[in-house]
Amino acid sequence: MMKYGNRNDERRVVVTGVGIVAANGIGVSDFWQTLIERRSGCGSITLFDASQLSNRIAAEVKGFDPKRHLPATAKWKRVGRHTHFALAALEMALDDAALGAATLSALSRPVYLSVGVSTSAIEVVEGAANSVFKGQQGWVRPWVVWATQPHSVTATLAEQLGTRATFQTLATACKAGADALLSAAAAIRSGDSDVAIAGGADASICATTCAAFCSSRMLSARNDDPQRASRPFDRDRDGGVLGEGAGVVVLESLAHARARGAHVWLEFCGGAAFQDASGAPAADGLGACMTLALANARVYGDAIDYVCAHGPSDPVIDRVETEKIRDTLGRHAYRIPVSSIKGVTGNPLAAAGPMELIACALAMRHDVIPPTANYTTPDPDCDLDYVPVARQSRIEHALINVHGMGGGNASLVVRRPPL
Repeated sequence: MMKYGNRNDERRVVVTGVGIVAANGIGVSDFWQTLIERRSGCGSITLFDASQLSNRIAAEVKGFDPKRHLPATAKWKRVGRHTHFALAALEMALDDAALGAATLSALSRPVYLSVGVSTSAIEVVEGAANSVFKGQQGWVRPWVVWATQPHSVTATLAEQLGTRATFQTLATACKAGADALLSAAAAIRSGDSDVAIAGGADASICATTCAAFCSSRMLSARNDDPQRASRPFDRDRDGGVLGEGAGVVVLESLAHARARGAHVWLEFCGGAAFQDASGAPAADGLGACMTLALANARVYGDAIDYVCAHGPSDPVIDRVETEKIRDTLGRHAYRIPVSSIKGVTGNPLAAAGPMELIACALAMRHDVIPPTANYTTPDPDCDLDYVPVARQSRIEHALINVHGMGGGNASLVVRRPPL
C-alpha cells in the first residue's frame, strides 16, 4: 500500500503543462475534440499482419512521424515506439508549461522525472528474436540491448531534458503512469524538487502481445465494428481494445508556479495505491484505494463532482468498479457523472492514468464532462450516470481510477486550479 497526501500547504502540487499522444489524437486539441465527439481511435490493426488472429482490432496511434513530431535534438532512431510517443508528449508538456532548457538549467533543485510502463520495447524484442530464429543473428543491432531496457524510455527523456534530473521507471502494469504521478507529486511535497515531470507510455501492438491477449480472451471480438468495440459499462460489452500512446505532465509546487507566472491546469490533491486481496475479483481493492485517496487528499467524498473511471469495457471489472464507487461515495455516487474515456482511446496500458488526468484538466477548463463513448444499453449491475454524450457541467473535484493486471489499483484526486 502506498499513500500520498497534501500535508504541507506551502508545497501544494499543481499541473502546469500537459502533452499527449493517443489513438484518438496527437496533442491536447485533437485529443479533446475527438473525446467529446466520441470519435473512437480503434480500428483494424495495421502495424503488422493480424489476419490469423481471432482479435484483429486495436487503438493504434495513427499518423505519427518521428521526423515531424519529435524535436530535431531527440535521439529517437535507436529506441522503441513507446519512447517516441513519450518524447513527443514531453516536448508538448514543456512547451505548454513554458519551460525551456534555460529555465530548467537554472533550477536550484534537480528535476524529478518518473515514467510508468507496462512493457519494454516489445516490438524491438520481437524483431530481434525473429532475426535470430531465421538464422540472421548478424542483423541484430547492438542498440537493441539499450532499447529493450525497461528504463530506456525514462533515461531517454532525462537526456532530452538536458539538465540535472533524478529519474525512475515504474512497471506496475496499467496503473504505472498513475503511480508515476503519485511519486512525482511526493517529490515536490517533500521539497526534493520544485519541478517534476511524470507520465506513462506504452506501445504493445505487435504480433506477440496481441496473440497473448487473444489467448487470454480479454479483448473485444467485434472485428467488424472496431469503433464501437470498446463499450465501457454497457450491457453488451465483451472486452476492451488494446491501445497505445503516452501522456506526460509537468508538476510544480504552487509557490514555484506562481513565482514564474505559469498557467495552472489543476491542483493534484493526493492519491493512493492499493492491491486487490488474494483471490478477490479484479479491481476489488479499488474501494479501499478510493477511500485512502480521499483521506490523503483531505477531500470529503461528497465534494467529488466527477469520477473519471478506469472502465476498460471488461464484463467483470466495469461491474466491480461500479460497486466500489457506490460503496465509497454512498448515495452521492448516484448524483454525480461517471465516465470512461476508453471508448475512444482503447486501453493504453501505462498511459491510462496520465491520459485520464489530462482529460480531467480539459474537462475543468471547458466545463464539460467527457462522455463514455458507445454506452447505449444500460447494464442493471452498472447503474450510475455514465454520461452517454458530452455534458456541460462545472467540476471542482474529480476522482480518477486505474486498475492494473496483477491486482494493483491507483486513485487520484484533483481539483480546479487554485485562485
